[in-house]
Amino acid sequence: MKEVIYITGVSKGLGKSLAEQFLHNGHQVVGIGRSHAIEHERFEFIYCDLRSQEDVKSIRFDADKPAILVNNAGLIGPLDRFLDAPIESSTDVIEVNLIAVMNLCYSFLHNVTEKRTVINISSGAATRSIPGWAAYCASKAAVDRFSETVQNEINENGQAHRIFSVSPGVIDTPMQEAIRGAQKNQFSSVETFRLLQENNELQSPEDVAQKLMYLALNPEKYDVVLAVRDIQMNA
Repeated sequence: MKEVIYITGVSKGLGKSLAEQFLHNGHQVVGIGRSHAIEHERFEFIYCDLRSQEDVKSIRFDADKPAILVNNAGLIGPLDRFLDAPIESSTDVIEVNLIAVMNLCYSFLHNVTEKRTVINISSGAATRSIPGWAAYCASKAAVDRFSETVQNEINENGQAHRIFSVSPGVIDTPMQEAIRGAQKNQFSSVETFRLLQENNELQSPEDVAQKLMYLALNPEKYDVVLAVRDIQMNA
């Protein structure tokens, strides 16, 4: 029996590509978020504002089917210095990038009878500070430590579930368009991201999605915290 795949943030970019890859591979896919543009007989959509804990906690997962959860949805927030932006924008980032991830992991893994796999999408920003991204960096660093800690607890309990926190690298998505449109006085690293596009160094969502699908279906090969570049599909 093929796993049911739950993916947050399927309206565009990596999430949409990942949903399409799994559908092409014969899986049933359940998208979670505020919108989608996928029409397929094996695709189901659940509306959920990930900034709302009430919405997130209302999500129910089938406890008796093998399944994979990909916490892909993420907010980068306003590209501005922490003290120059409304504090509400930072709390929104934490709600989507961390609190929703924790709540969905809890619901997904609680009282299940089948082995489960969770892939949390992290970032290279988890390992370094980037002025203009205070809440984003903090949320992704927390996702890395959260994923490691939960996996350690799972191991101590003798369970077979696997948790990953994966840095996908820089992908050609609408988020990158927003980053390149920032003002230098608000986001001092903007030229670095503009050069990545000019030099054709952005990865395609399809290529990254293919590697993430391989990881999801071969979880025994990898450590908890990793980067997409570490995933060797022919290994």
